[in-house]
This record gives sequence, structure tokens and C-alpha cells, in this order.
Amino acid sequence: MSKMTKDHSLGFLQRVLKHLALIIGSIIMVIPFVWMFTTAFKPEVEVLIWPPKLLPKAPTYQNFIDLFRQAPFFRYFMNSVLISGISTISILMISLVGGFIFSKYRFPGKNFLFTVLIVTAIVPFESYVIPLYTTMVKWGWINTYRGIIAPYLVMSFGIFLLRQHIGSTISDELMDAARIDGCSEFGILTRIVLPLSKSSGGALGIFAFTQAWIAFMWPLLLANKKEMFNMEIGLTMFQYRFSTNYSLLMAGSVISVVPMIIIFVVLRRQIIESISLTGLKG
Repeated sequence: MSKMTKDHSLGFLQRVLKHLALIIGSIIMVIPFVWMFTTAFKPEVEVLIWPPKLLPKAPTYQNFIDLFRQAPFFRYFMNSVLISGISTISILMISLVGGFIFSKYRFPGKNFLFTVLIVTAIVPFESYVIPLYTTMVKWGWINTYRGIIAPYLVMSFGIFLLRQHIGSTISDELMDAARIDGCSEFGILTRIVLPLSKSSGGALGIFAFTQAWIAFMWPLLLANKKEMFNMEIGLTMFQYRFSTNYSLLMAGSVISVVPMIIIFVVLRRQIIESISLTGLKG
């Protein structure tokens, strides 16, 4: 057997092993979601049977009906939509303006301010949650939407992402040509920067929406009334002191996960394009 044939066989074997590893990893990641989905349609008596069964023997939609009967789950869902929607819009707007300024303008202390901004991204939320909570108490923002939404209005990673994208894809010559034609700075932002930043903006929108949608600890601290609960806290309504209604819990989890899956499927291309374009230049 020639050396070329051996190299070809070795390369083929490596590709097979890589794809096999990826397939096994994908299956391991998907199994919990499949189990959650099938459990949502199981009667309560089937959830804890041994040995466990993946598919329900008697599928039922009653769990989803009881979900909204036993708890104001529609209110929890709309609370999550409100919090995530406002958070996503705010992060996109602030990140676009911040990324534009840090990438295309020169001013004293620019590098220092950007460094401080990046450092805040690595500070864990748990390290400043107490002073943040005491601030909310002083402002009277406990049990309010504005108190719950406040920490999710700005994302330092978003400013970094848009700064990298704008700096690497939008040339200064294009902006100078727009200025010569009489376009204002706000016009440059809305007519040039915004349309050319849709890929990174779409990816950032997914990250921002997901961050606010799965928020648990901060809403748990701020919301003392059931009417203020979001989806993640609302799911705890089916975890009792000595037992857990897994059928209703899984039904609620399915409803909680579906919006994130839909958004990811619709905008997944933006994530790939954003990551590839951001990595072109430093």
C-alpha cells in the first residue's frame, strides 16, 4: 500500500471518528429535551414508574390544561415576554450606539473606558447583587417591573460585539463619503451602521433575549408577589414541600423552552455570521 493511500485512509478514519464523536455528543445533549417533551404528555402515575419509559403509554394534553388552571401561568409567560422584550430592545440600542462610538470616534480616555467596560463583563453577578438589591430598596423598586428589568438593560459583551463588528466591516471612507454628502452622525448611524450590523445585531438579540428569559435569581429577590413572577420562578409553583408534580413541571418547561428554540432556529444564521465576521480583525 502506497504512502498516499495510507494517508488517505488515515484521514478518512479521523473524519469518521470526529463525526461519530459529534453525533454521540449531540445525542447526549438532546436526550434531556426529548425526555422533558415526552414527560409533558405523561399522566402523573407514569412519570415515576420503574423502569422508566421514554414514551408515554397513554399520552394526554391534560397537563397543559392543568398548568394554566392551577397557576396564573399565562401571567408568568407575559411577564417573561415583557422583561425579555424590553431588555433585548435596550441592549440592542445601547450596544449599537456604544459599539459605533468606541469603534469610529477618538476621545480622551477611550481605551481606558473600554477596558473598564470589558472588565465588568467578567465580574460575577453574585458579587454585587447585595448592593444592587439595597439600591432597589432605596428607590422603592421592589415588586416592580422596572426593578426586575434594570440589571438587564445593558450588556457589556454586546457593546464589545458591535464594536468589533462595526470596526471590521464598516470602513471610515464610507462614513466620510456620507459626511461629504451632508449626512449627519445620526444619519450615518441609522442609514449605514444599522443596516450593515444586522448579523451581529441578530446574534446579540438572541443572547440578550435568552439572558433575560432564563433569569431566576434576580427576579426571585425582587418579586415577592406571585403576579410579578416570570416563567422560571413560576415553574417552582409545582415543586411542593415534600413532592414535585413532574408532569406539570415538564409541561411548563416545554412552554418555557419553545420561544428560545424558535428564536434560535429563525436567527441561527446571524450567530454564525457574527462570530465569523467578528474574528476577522482584532
